[in-house]
Amino acid sequence: MFSRQFLFRLILPLIAEQFLAVTIGMADTMMVASVGEAAVSAVSIVDGISFLIIQLFAAFATGGAVVASQYLGRRDHASANDAAKQLFILSTVVSTLLLVLCIPVRKNIIILIFGSLEADVLAYSTTYFLFLLLSLPFLASYNSCAALFRTMGNSKVSLVVSTLMNITNIAGNAYFIFGLHLGVTGAGLATLISRMVASVIMIILISNKNNIIFIHKIWKFEWHWERVKKILQIGIPTGIEGSMFHIGRLMVQGFIASFGTAALAANAIAGSVSSLANIPGGAINMASITIIGQSIGAKKPEQAVHYGKRLLLFAYIAMAIIAIPIFIFAPQIVSIFNLSLEATVMASNIIRTAMIATTLIWPIAFTIPNFLRAAGDVKYTMLVSMFTMWVFRVGSSYVLSFHFGFGVYGVWFGMYIDWIFRGLLFVIRFVRGKWRLIKVI
Repeated sequence: MFSRQFLFRLILPLIAEQFLAVTIGMADTMMVASVGEAAVSAVSIVDGISFLIIQLFAAFATGGAVVASQYLGRRDHASANDAAKQLFILSTVVSTLLLVLCIPVRKNIIILIFGSLEADVLAYSTTYFLFLLLSLPFLASYNSCAALFRTMGNSKVSLVVSTLMNITNIAGNAYFIFGLHLGVTGAGLATLISRMVASVIMIILISNKNNIIFIHKIWKFEWHWERVKKILQIGIPTGIEGSMFHIGRLMVQGFIASFGTAALAANAIAGSVSSLANIPGGAINMASITIIGQSIGAKKPEQAVHYGKRLLLFAYIAMAIIAIPIFIFAPQIVSIFNLSLEATVMASNIIRTAMIATTLIWPIAFTIPNFLRAAGDVKYTMLVSMFTMWVFRVGSSYVLSFHFGFGVYGVWFGMYIDWIFRGLLFVIRFVRGKWRLIKVI
């Protein structure tokens, strides 16, 4: 169904976009680090919470993209367009509600999740969280439009707009943090403005009738429950899975908070650097929604299996190419962030263990479940992810960190144990093939 050229045109811009997002995120962290370790810890804490919220929008985007992809595979463009509009409306309405509900209680949310924090870390976190919440409707609309362009096989659009968004963010950071000396407030303002710019551009582009999928009269509210229900059939289990996954991550991050600011900072930097190796996998995960979804929509499950195997192999090769040099140069990379000696040593050690686990385990644990989601097999992925998260990641992290005294290292080892078990369960599901028989549309 798809030529090699199509696959490269779809995947390579996604890799570039993911790389840009991660490297800009690292630059963002370095700029915030100029304010101090408390500021880095605060941004890390709020990012952990925001990932939980963003996961909801990502779930809606996945649901909309799966439904639209399968309609495209069936050559039903009118239904694909309607699914696109329902996705946009759903994301915008829910993000606005979350904004209104969370702003008054944002400090309480931080305390509830992370417990007792140092006073300056809590103050910075509360301030930064405000701007993250204000940016939610813009981020939700951007994510939904980007998912729709990927569904069309056009990933260059999201690359270009994402590039502009990240340049705006960095420029804003430079101006607000270094120019006006606004610290964490400046970082928050830069994030808000950059997401506003990206959202407006994406809305204009998705309204173009020359697209394979476009949203007609985007300003007009039209609620078609039957179409929304199909999106939610994918989105709700995916959202529950992602939310439980990130709640578990937040709980584990709460463990790290008890080890002190140095451990929090080391964890934040290690997470940021380690995410570089996940870039190809993340890009392939997004591309798989289009490829596997259209294959299933066209009633060609054998094509879905074929391309799933090819995508998995590509993920392994590409991630190893990035992980090996990061493993070798971990201390030099961490030194860029100007952390304390204690935090620098911890971050370097964590990154090296992460590169080994990423190369060997990550693709089967996180790429294969995206193949299943694209086919509509979302309940299985939800149950497996929730089970392994709570039993292995949270449970193992607690035991290793506190009972065996591994501290922050125990949290990461617990994560690797989670990857192993979820990967094995997803491989078994993929090989048995039951996912190929599930109907979405």
